[in-house]
Amino acid sequence: MRVLIVHGYLLGGTGSNVYTAELARALVNLGAEVHLVCQERAALASGFVEAAGDWDSGSLRVHGRVEGVRCTAYRPDLGGLLPVYVADRYEGVEARPFTELDDATVEDYVRRNVAAVREVVARARPDVAFAGHLVMAPAVLARALAGTGVPYAVKVHGSALEYTVARQPERFVPWAREGLAGAGAVLVGSRHTATRLWTVMDDDGSLAARTRLGPPGVDIAAFRPREAAEAAADVRALARELGGAGEGGVDPPASSFARDDRAAGAALMRLDPRADRLVAFVGKLIVSKGVDLLAAAWPLVLQRLPAARLALVGFGAYRKAFERLVGALAAGDLAAARALAHEGRAAEGGPRAPLRHLLAFLDALEHDPGRDGYFAAAARLPDRLVVVGRLDHAELARLLPACEAIVVPSTFPEAFGMVAAEAAACGALPVCADHSGLAEVAGALAQALPEEARRWLRVPVDDRVVTGLADRVVGWLQTAAPVRTRTRDALGAAARERYSWEGVARGVLRATRGDLGALPPVSSG
Repeated sequence: MRVLIVHGYLLGGTGSNVYTAELARALVNLGAEVHLVCQERAALASGFVEAAGDWDSGSLRVHGRVEGVRCTAYRPDLGGLLPVYVADRYEGVEARPFTELDDATVEDYVRRNVAAVREVVARARPDVAFAGHLVMAPAVLARALAGTGVPYAVKVHGSALEYTVARQPERFVPWAREGLAGAGAVLVGSRHTATRLWTVMDDDGSLAARTRLGPPGVDIAAFRPREAAEAAADVRALARELGGAGEGGVDPPASSFARDDRAAGAALMRLDPRADRLVAFVGKLIVSKGVDLLAAAWPLVLQRLPAARLALVGFGAYRKAFERLVGALAAGDLAAARALAHEGRAAEGGPRAPLRHLLAFLDALEHDPGRDGYFAAAARLPDRLVVVGRLDHAELARLLPACEAIVVPSTFPEAFGMVAAEAAACGALPVCADHSGLAEVAGALAQALPEEARRWLRVPVDDRVVTGLADRVVGWLQTAAPVRTRTRDALGAAARERYSWEGVARGVLRATRGDLGALPPVSSG
């Protein structure tokens, strides 16, 4: 079977990129011939892409193997601009959010992609097709397939829905409708995303009738539990491979979005899983991911568990402000911390919007008799909180088995908790914000856990969330060793049973054929 996938972004880093890469890999493993439209410039290094095409010379040229190719990646020429959902950086193009672009620029982006996809369709003659995100890939695919009779499905990721379509519905709902109109099935990662999709699209029921659950999967061969000594050794080996064992200091990255191998290696070298009670955060360093709340919570953790260490893996527009917040807390400068909380999203280039949950905690702290103890612990933040920066997906799989927990404190709805599922596969307890797709993942995992451990999985996001995060992390790390062992074993087993990429790929193939009866309905648990 020949499968066309229109993604439009990279094949690593963020959730939808990882989803697309792992889906393509799994389809190849199932024997499909995959034709993948994306913006990855190093596609041939992925391990499953055998040929790569581009229009850099003015016409399509394909490099790599000539015969027996199971996966070909194609990179359209976008004229130097790549519209995105959240501010990001991409090699070779200027990335700007859709919401900041005028209509003519969006139309030009779609036109360029449609022309490229039409050429790929003529060349590859796909049997079925698949588009990721709500905009613009489905509309591109619908236009490119017009008149061909090739059936297609769409996978809705949360970023396009929440950061683009929901924020400017008058502009982007029509694009979404165009793309969804001809889809035989629409996959969502969670029931939360489905209900949000129907609301934003003002659905009359026709979209709901085609919507099915299709969460992402986990590479259970890479994300797996390891013995403590092996996990610690692999973190140290990764640090050396990234250049962390070099002599001299390491300058901070030139950009909040940059990948800096040497800085990441040096950060990882500071971790000692044999002595640290290691906890991770993995995600974009933006306020909607709750990193401000985690920074404020960590001194509360340190007050009760001085050996706790937090490793933050990610990048994003809030990194510099986050580091200023950590510095203010470490210095005991409550006024500076409050100023950053009032500045809020403006620090990452958005509108001024105070971080109300952080402010609620800081307001209470100002009159708390335990304030001095909090700031005494906060003085250790520069040592006990380590910003690793960007890591590749395969590198993350080498870090998570050394962690006892991962914290996912998002304040914004998440379509699915992929990183929570990956952490579970490694035996690390995911402490998740109790909403949207995160709550659904936590709820599914809870069914397999010892009763004593279930209470640490979810955190309500309200004005008590900072103390709630700390209480759950500390509660889990202080739980009796036999309970932690049973829980780690149960987490790994549950992830292996519920999530696998080959299962995801089979579901996608059913979706592309419009086989709705073979897909789990949104109402299922």
